[in-house]
Amino acid sequence: MNLTVAEIASKLGLPFEGDGTAVVRGLASVREAEAGEISFIANPRYAADAAATRATVLLVSKDWNKPSSAAALIRVDDPDKAFALVGQWFAPPPPAWPVGVHPTAVVAPDAQIGRDVVIGPQCVIEPGVVIGDRSVLVAQCYLGHGVTIGCDTKLYPQVSLRERVQIGDRCILHNGTVVGSDGFGYSVDARGVRTKIPQLGIVVIGNDVEIGANVTIDRARFGKTRIGNGVKIDNLVQIAHNVVIGEHAVLVAQVGVAGSAEIGHHAIIAGQVGVAGHIVVGPGAVIGAQAGVHKDVPARAMLIGSPAVPREEFARMTVHWTKLGDMKQRIIALEKRLEALTPKSTSP
Repeated sequence: MNLTVAEIASKLGLPFEGDGTAVVRGLASVREAEAGEISFIANPRYAADAAATRATVLLVSKDWNKPSSAAALIRVDDPDKAFALVGQWFAPPPPAWPVGVHPTAVVAPDAQIGRDVVIGPQCVIEPGVVIGDRSVLVAQCYLGHGVTIGCDTKLYPQVSLRERVQIGDRCILHNGTVVGSDGFGYSVDARGVRTKIPQLGIVVIGNDVEIGANVTIDRARFGKTRIGNGVKIDNLVQIAHNVVIGEHAVLVAQVGVAGSAEIGHHAIIAGQVGVAGHIVVGPGAVIGAQAGVHKDVPARAMLIGSPAVPREEFARMTVHWTKLGDMKQRIIALEKRLEALTPKSTSP
């Protein structure tokens, strides 16, 4: 798509500053943008890049007063959100997979397939599976016995859904994700020998959930591992058995959640966070990157560090850490002064 600056501003319902006839053909970051591309500045740390950018037009905040730019400007309430909207106009159309069952797919005779479903090459659909209308299995997907998928859900290549997993409507599961594998459960005898505990439960995933590549979500030992509506899970996340994740929570790359933990609705768990088993992270809590969470977290708390502590406490601790070298030298000097002031004992 080609749009002029004036046309983009009109579609956003906003005025513009600069050359409205300039043509925009694509999007890019402010540092990499070339002529004919639109970019945005949402973070003040990139404000200095505005003067040097080659972008044709920038989306900036309404109170923008940073260095002047040769680019045209469109002032918006939320540059990040506006850029995402504009991105939809320039995005290439999604692939059009042919409706129906590919000749190389293996589909059990009793599987219930909805209207306009795509089952791509080398997919395997076991007995008892139910797939809702307009859902797409791109290629090489495995649906185990009794799996249920809602309508308009998309599974990218090599997604595996083990037996009796339930997936809601409008979900997206990216390449290599495995849902419903056995939880890590063993009994241990006096000799340290482990015996597998049967994992008899299932995984239930709500509506409008997006799960990144190579995510693993274990089935419950009994009952259900639950992922609520609107949850967004990044790549390489591990969710153990009987975990419950509340609606619209966000888990970023390489998060690990141990068994029976509960993540409250709208919580945000940043990258490489470890959450211990059987604890509760309250609704709206924010856990900073690489934190280790070993006890319950109150609602709307902001924690960081390992072990995780409130953000303000972590900031104070960081200040102290930076002074440890000086403190050590001062202690050594004080010890020498104390030694010099202490009378030496004399033999009788």
